[in-house]
Amino acid sequence: MFGLFDARAVAAPIRLLILGDSLAAGYGLARGDGFQAQLAVALAARGRDVVLIDGAVSGDTTAGGLARLDWVLAEGADAALVELGGNDGLRALPPAGTEANLAAILDALAGRRIRVLLSGMLAPPNLGPDYGAAFNGGFARLGRRDGVLFDRFFLEGVAGDAALNQADGIHPNAQGVKRVVARLLPLVERLLDGVK
Repeated sequence: MFGLFDARAVAAPIRLLILGDSLAAGYGLARGDGFQAQLAVALAARGRDVVLIDGAVSGDTTAGGLARLDWVLAEGADAALVELGGNDGLRALPPAGTEANLAAILDALAGRRIRVLLSGMLAPPNLGPDYGAAFNGGFARLGRRDGVLFDRFFLEGVAGDAALNQADGIHPNAQGVKRVVARLLPLVERLLDGVK
């Protein structure tokens, strides 16, 4: 009897940090329609016992995410989904700085033995091919790191589709978020499966 009770007590939910910007924060959407809410529902439907730690702030850059990382990790995490960089691109910040900030985030998470899914961003096309190559290349290099699961583009299959985006053409609507969650769910499950 006590052994059964102890086993249940040990089986705590996995704590998944969502470190991101407005895309992960659900900008412009009802609370239940945002990325984290829809991801939580999808994980529960798959029988996953997961607690999401909300580390998403609208307007955040990679520098902002790095600056507040210790604070959002105050209560610990087992895994992290990092979705940052879109605002760096929109502000045409130097790609080398974006890569360095993300590398520091990945280093800090690795130092705490927190598994990571890095969901990348693509540079806005209006910034030209040189900027795009440098910006996108930084994400690709980081995605090749040992122990990092990599998703090339958070908005894959959603960006540029008016039917899946809000009027600003940048942030997904509820249907767009649903598509993002469905596409990312297998990778998130792989991330969770690796938690010891």
